[in-house]
Amino acid sequence: MRKTVSGLLPILIPAVSLAVLLAAVFYMQPRAMSYTGLNLLFNLAVPIALATIAQMIIMAVNDLDLSIGTFVSFAACVTAVYMPNQPLVAILILAGAVGIYALLGIVITLRDLPSIVVTLGMSFVWGGLAVLILPAPGGQAPVWLRALMVSKPPLVPMAIVASVVIAVLAHLLIMRSTFGVLLRGVGGNSRSVARAGWSVLALKGAAYATAGIFAVLSGMALVGLTTSADANIALRYTLLSIAGVILGGGEFVGGKVSPIGAVIGALTLTLAGSFLSFLRISPDWQIGAQGGILIIVLALRLVINRRSPQEKTS
Repeated sequence: MRKTVSGLLPILIPAVSLAVLLAAVFYMQPRAMSYTGLNLLFNLAVPIALATIAQMIIMAVNDLDLSIGTFVSFAACVTAVYMPNQPLVAILILAGAVGIYALLGIVITLRDLPSIVVTLGMSFVWGGLAVLILPAPGGQAPVWLRALMVSKPPLVPMAIVASVVIAVLAHLLIMRSTFGVLLRGVGGNSRSVARAGWSVLALKGAAYATAGIFAVLSGMALVGLTTSADANIALRYTLLSIAGVILGGGEFVGGKVSPIGAVIGALTLTLAGSFLSFLRISPDWQIGAQGGILIIVLALRLVINRRSPQEKTS
């Protein structure tokens, strides 16, 4: 029983934090307890959740991506400029970008380079390309993408439905598939994976490529919601994605990640930002509130982790 509870802690802690924050929102703004209210609160949850899953995959192999925000912005610019009238060009550019992401993982592994430094450098490359494609805010969302992102399923808003789908698919990919087991194995003990006959180099490349796909989807979803793009539209996603993974039970080392927890963490951060915007509070305070939530949850997790060994010894 205790093992089951401890195994669920990575999901329970962010889920409880989301529930507490949601209860506070409903208490302060009862009108938010409606279909329209929930839709407003979680409006940007889908692109943030997709970016968080992308970061989680990189962290699963013991790396860290500091270019997620600029890459999502780049993908958004490509989508807004080329996808409406030249979809084939957009697909080719985005596919090439995913290929570059895979190449990054291979180079980092081959040369044993720090992922933080390499991805930080690439953030300037993606940012520069985004400016070249879209020097000023503009572009437009494809009709089909806009229709998908603003669709209204019954009972529950699209943002929540899509977040559940993302969590389930990511869980199946990372926690249930052979590919996911190997990725977590690379993060936990890459030598054992290599001794078992698997190519760590290929797995790292595949991990980065998969993360690139999720980041591209994040950029597309963002354009579908905002109807336009900007070279700086998703710069905050780098820190938000890292915070979402950690908030959801992930760790920086050991390949320890939780896809469902990561999505819940992304929802919690989205709710915090949306609620404060709803109250017309400055974006600076929004960042502080998101950081405060992260600190509280991490402190709670630390307390629980310290108590667990004591209970085992007793």
